[in-house]
Amino acid sequence: MISNRQTILVVDDLPENIDILVNILRSEYNVRIALTGQKAIRIVRDVDPPDLILLDVMMPDVSGYEVARILKEDVGTRSIPIIFITAMNSPEDEQKGLQYGAVDYIVKPVYPHIVKARVHNQLELKMHRDHLEELVHNRTKELELTRDVTILTLASLAETRDDDTGGHIRRTQEYVRILALELSAKPKWTDFLNSTTIDLIHKSAPLHDIGKVGIPDAILLKPDRLTDEEFNIMKRHTILGRDTILRAEESMLNRSASGFLRFARQIAYTHHEKWDGSGYPQGLKGLQIPLSGRIMALADVYDALISKRVYKPPFTHAKARNCLLEGSGSHFDPDVVAAFMACENNFRQAALEFADFDEEREALSQY
Repeated sequence: MISNRQTILVVDDLPENIDILVNILRSEYNVRIALTGQKAIRIVRDVDPPDLILLDVMMPDVSGYEVARILKEDVGTRSIPIIFITAMNSPEDEQKGLQYGAVDYIVKPVYPHIVKARVHNQLELKMHRDHLEELVHNRTKELELTRDVTILTLASLAETRDDDTGGHIRRTQEYVRILALELSAKPKWTDFLNSTTIDLIHKSAPLHDIGKVGIPDAILLKPDRLTDEEFNIMKRHTILGRDTILRAEESMLNRSASGFLRFARQIAYTHHEKWDGSGYPQGLKGLQIPLSGRIMALADVYDALISKRVYKPPFTHAKARNCLLEGSGSHFDPDVVAAFMACENNFRQAALEFADFDEEREALSQY
């Protein structure tokens, strides 16, 4: 059926040249035409772009070289193969055409069997390349899903040993994403907090308390206030978390693929550091604390405040907000607190969506 045919765009300012190529190709392909370079660019950027372009070089409005340059610089069109068909027949001309990204170069006058063979070969190559890209894409998505499930599984394991709940993981992960997006709009953080970095921080946030697996139950589950000695042991969950993730990082053959582990390690190790240097385990101060840790610090404390615990009822959002404001410049990075204030309703909505208990929903509904 015609709808299943591959589409070829023929671009030439002379109708007689177009007629020749259309007659050669129309029995096997859908053929579209453009008499100018500008129209060719519009057609290629359409929702249904061609599979291959036959492109003249000498055109009055925009040269074929310029059309090729524009299309190859556009991520949405650069994969479409271009074959130059031109009367310019010197080796220098052919070399220039290939430098502009063409996959082939045919000199006029054209011979039907040569045009058909070269078009067929390039379309076959494109089909195999597209198939390979699809396989790589699917495999990448599969690996990402496996990674995400593994992270949540490990994080859930850590939470089963604490009085935190499964909702804590989902809520804090969403808070981190909200804060990172808000901060990314600020000039100070635009370059660092790109979409990839935000995704990595968001995906790695559930591992912030993975080190609690190594804390004895007698301390981790103690309902009363910890002694100084017990608290010092509790503090070690940040170090245990860092070391566990670091070992996973070191076991990866492709270190460049372990970006999410790097952020997970930073978060696990530094989310209890405080802006004024009074936190743990290192007593880092201000910008010494990685941004991911500073974001997680606020997310973790907010969630602890609005959550029901055996030793306290859930705070209202307003009460939790006031606690964060009081901690700005001492416990928390003032920029992170400002970002929270700018999107606080999104925090509240996330807390409501993933709340574990009716008491928490009731407190959050009081705003």
